[in-house]
Amino acid sequence: MPRSVNAVASRARRKRILKVAKGYWGRRSNVWTVAKNAVEKGWTYAYRDRKAKKREFRKLWIQRINAGAREHGVSYSQLMGNLKKANIELNRKVLADLAMNHPEAFKAVVDKTK
Repeated sequence: MPRSVNAVASRARRKRILKVAKGYWGRRSNVWTVAKNAVEKGWTYAYRDRKAKKREFRKLWIQRINAGAREHGVSYSQLMGNLKKANIELNRKVLADLAMNHPEAFKAVVDKTK
């Protein structure tokens, strides 16, 4: 009796990985073992960098808020503390956008906290 190997599922699994590896350079795109390693490593980086992206944007927003706040004679930490005291609940993303694109609105927010 022949050995049962479930070739249909195995082939489908390999095709799925090779489809993801399409566009990779050299053997990474068409040799199963090399492609599998490359794709898994890519997924690892993607998972890691989805977390890192959030940290990077938060850092960027803080820098923009700080620059905008210092133009009005107040530091970032003072501004954030005053916002909390004044019960103004604007997140860093919105504050950074105001500081960059709407300086008059940002100035109004800073004046409200003084």
